[in-house]
Amino acid sequence: MRTKASDTNEGTQGEEVIALHPAENGMQLGRALLHALHNAGISVLYQDREMKTVWARNMRAPWASGSAESSDTLPAAQAERVAAAKRDVIASGNPQSLEINVPAEDGVRWFQVWIDADHGDGGAVQGVVTTMVETTDQKRREQTLTTLLREVSHRSKNLLAIIQSIATQTGRYSDTMGDFLTRFRGRLQSLASSQDLVTSSNWRGAALRELVSGQVGRHGGDPHGLRFLGPNPYLNPNAALHIGLAMHELAVNSVSYGALSHADGFVEVTANLTDKGGDNTELSLTWVERIPEGHAGRSQKRFGSVALERVVPASLNGTAKLDIALDRLEYRLVVPQGNFETE
Repeated sequence: MRTKASDTNEGTQGEEVIALHPAENGMQLGRALLHALHNAGISVLYQDREMKTVWARNMRAPWASGSAESSDTLPAAQAERVAAAKRDVIASGNPQSLEINVPAEDGVRWFQVWIDADHGDGGAVQGVVTTMVETTDQKRREQTLTTLLREVSHRSKNLLAIIQSIATQTGRYSDTMGDFLTRFRGRLQSLASSQDLVTSSNWRGAALRELVSGQVGRHGGDPHGLRFLGPNPYLNPNAALHIGLAMHELAVNSVSYGALSHADGFVEVTANLTDKGGDNTELSLTWVERIPEGHAGRSQKRFGSVALERVVPASLNGTAKLDIALDRLEYRLVVPQGNFETE
């Protein structure tokens, strides 16, 4: 049976030593510890005061190279850092820890190194124990998390800027507080709907067809009232938010005064991809609908027009034009490559 040194007063203070059962021996314990070191990816090196190796276990690259020509070795500068730390530990008896990075084919490998003094019975330092553990995966996860947090912060600031612009322009073209709140809430819900698509794609963006149908469908129009023609490019997050806002403004106007305000009305949205040469493709998005008789005059220049002709194209480095005739509304938005991907 095994007993803890803390129970038998055989151990040193602060350490737990396990006494072996008579049937067990040091060789068995040694083999078990070697398996543990191997499975955990831990390398251990023991050197005397003259820095000569006494024994080493589970030494892997870059701590032990398979050949003299191998490039998978510890760089000279890093090797000197470790050696200097060992000399300090031997001189002072105080432990040290280092973080080491080594160039690799797939980037950089990271290691945590602990250096401890081995004190003899009289307290003198008789050797140094170096323990090396690779932390590359952990380091990369930390770096990925940091990058993601920065990206979330960046996108949040962009979204807040969009909301601020919407609030300013909505207030400028609202006659009453009630009118402002109604329009502002609708535009925020439009952003939220587009943002849901972006988030569900792990921030990749949103497919154009799903974005358009989602924005039109939010206003309760007939599902058959939307006719989408052409390719279905994948919009990046910024393009998805702004084109979603444009589709919201057009859908609100259509449900209130346009083709979607009566049962048999429909709107036609057409996407075209034009090769401009030099691996440069241009997306042209056109919304066309018939305006019922007597409603053309209601489509006056308000915030919706400002968003469609100025805010949205400026945010995408594109161009836009809104034409409203007696019986027809046409909106054409052209955006350059960089706002979308073609599959």
